[in-house]
Amino acid sequence: MDKFITLTSTCVPLPLENVDTDQIIPARFLKATTREGFGDNLFYDWRYDREGNPNPGFVLNQGRYKGAILVAGKNFGSGSSREHAAWAIAGYGFRVVVSSFFADIFKGNALNNGVLPVVVSPAFLAGVFAAVANDPATTLTVDLENRRITCNADGRSETFEINARKRDCLLQGLDNIDYLLSRKDKIEAYEAGMCKV
Repeated sequence: MDKFITLTSTCVPLPLENVDTDQIIPARFLKATTREGFGDNLFYDWRYDREGNPNPGFVLNQGRYKGAILVAGKNFGSGSSREHAAWAIAGYGFRVVVSSFFADIFKGNALNNGVLPVVVSPAFLAGVFAAVANDPATTLTVDLENRRITCNADGRSETFEINARKRDCLLQGLDNIDYLLSRKDKIEAYEAGMCKV
């Protein structure tokens, strides 16, 4: 994975609550077993009409909104445990999803795939939506090292929580296997000690 330390980017607003994994990536696209191509089908049923034509009313089809940060409403990623939802988010190019609440399984899947879920207060989230509606060029800065997110339009800032090991993995660009390999000596020493018992 690419290292994640600090990101400043414009953002894509999706002010909808209770967005579930089937809306993120519809079940009919889950046949593939590798991560490639899922970004093309992110929010497919909202992005396209029945004939496959882009829906001009959907935010991903509006050129004024772009960036590596998705700002979503409360309870993002609910529903099934499909990891494909995180694959689709990452495959589209998002590095961060900001919401006031994430489903736990989605949150874990996102972290395992290099996407940082940032939980903010409802008031901060509302302020970001308002700032982006006022000016789509509004940027957010996400500082993982200091666990801080800042809305650069007005300077408002909040800290966010993240599992310490997952934070370290993102900072170093390690997936779960890389993390275990980085601890190989310690694992082998522990196993050697257990064998003596």
